[in-house]
Amino acid sequence: MKKELAIMLESLEGFRKPKIKLEQYVTPPSLAAEIVVNAKLMNDLDLVADLGCGTGILAIAASLLGAKAVGFDIDIEALRIARKNAEKVGVYIDFVACRVNDISLKRRVTTIMNPPFGIQRRHADRPFLEKAMEISDVIYTIHSAGSENFVARMCETNGFEITHLWRYSIPLKRSYSFHEKEFKYIAVEVYRLRRCE
Repeated sequence: MKKELAIMLESLEGFRKPKIKLEQYVTPPSLAAEIVVNAKLMNDLDLVADLGCGTGILAIAASLLGAKAVGFDIDIEALRIARKNAEKVGVYIDFVACRVNDISLKRRVTTIMNPPFGIQRRHADRPFLEKAMEISDVIYTIHSAGSENFVARMCETNGFEITHLWRYSIPLKRSYSFHEKEFKYIAVEVYRLRRCE
């Protein structure tokens, strides 16, 4: 299931002109497949929100495994690509153009997201995590290595707990002119967070 999903996700289009201030990077297909398969195995794929969905890979992966998914992003151009990507693999996803702070949903969801890591703007991931904790019962979120204390503090403040922490080294494709190599491996942490009973 995971391998087939990753192969399908490989065919999706990435950012044409990624915006550095939004820290736009494509989530590697193998990592997207891994996260969504884990969510499926834990019965977390029902209604899924992807905050800062970019070109839609996480929302699309969730949808391919049976979730009803909605993706939110501030970048209209990225959402156009996301819509085309969803059509290409035959899934319907609601893609909504809005700021993360403006998202409101009528019922709680599972959030699966790859927020900005805060490399360009410190704590850029904070509003994403805060919103996810407001609208979700379960969250899968990707952060740069060394984020455990930050995520744990956010959980404590917002009534969540870390149930799982997976560590990966992922290939980041050359996206910006200042990148010197075609690929660079970076260490990331993927968290599963759950609202405390």
